[in-house]
Amino acid sequence: MKDIRIALLDMNNNHVNQGFRNIKEISEAFRQSSEENVAIRTFDVRFKNEIPEIGGFDIFISSGGPGDPHREGLEWENRFAHFLDSVFEHNKNNEDKKYLFLICHSFQLASIHWKLGNINKRKSYSFGVMPVHKTKEGRDEFLFKNLPDPFYAVDSRAYQFIEPDHTQLERLGMEIVAIEKFRPHINLERAIMAVRFSEEIFGTQFHPEASPEALIENLKDEKNKEAMIENFGMEKYLETMDRIDDDDKIILTRNEILPRFLQFAKQHIIKKSESLA
Repeated sequence: MKDIRIALLDMNNNHVNQGFRNIKEISEAFRQSSEENVAIRTFDVRFKNEIPEIGGFDIFISSGGPGDPHREGLEWENRFAHFLDSVFEHNKNNEDKKYLFLICHSFQLASIHWKLGNINKRKSYSFGVMPVHKTKEGRDEFLFKNLPDPFYAVDSRAYQFIEPDHTQLERLGMEIVAIEKFRPHINLERAIMAVRFSEEIFGTQFHPEASPEALIENLKDEKNKEAMIENFGMEKYLETMDRIDDDDKIILTRNEILPRFLQFAKQHIIKKSESLA
């Protein structure tokens, strides 16, 4: 029986982060529920300049994190860009695929690296539970299969991916599968919330790993609370707090997207391993 090897890429640059803890919890739940031997290893990308060798792992989950996603001339940035290209090229040229999930900051880094559109700073920091709308392609996205349209997700970002380059996306075979809520009274471009980069690579601008407990913990930070009230209003903030543990909102998103990604990856890894045996 083939072992499943998971690399978790911590992009938090030594900042305490609820999201990475949630990613580890979901990965650990997957390990415990699998019949196969699942090994999980963590890499501190930005603070310790640790990048996994793609040959040593089957599945990669790269987290969100603070700061500007544009290049600042740091060594880890070149290594992470090489990592992205290595996974993408490996999958084009090999039968044994590598599976990669990119969250928030990692999603922005990849979108900049592959020149998919404009990644700019928001006018104000966005934090809260927001509706995410599926695109036409997103309605066929298997990771969203059991989610309503719109579904709800935790948003936490100072930057955003807008004004996609559709020619570049098409050239690379990538599809936008989710966008932020349409607000006709606000004259701003809608942000891209999820991209299917390839059959094996997926990314979200939102946090599919978020739990109600983590959101409550984050709201203890006055900056997050103020950002949520500024973006959505006090009434919406109170409503969100009231609905925070509703089964059909962020709990559903947490239970669906990353677990489905891990199961999909495992099934294909096992299937390929058996066909090569």
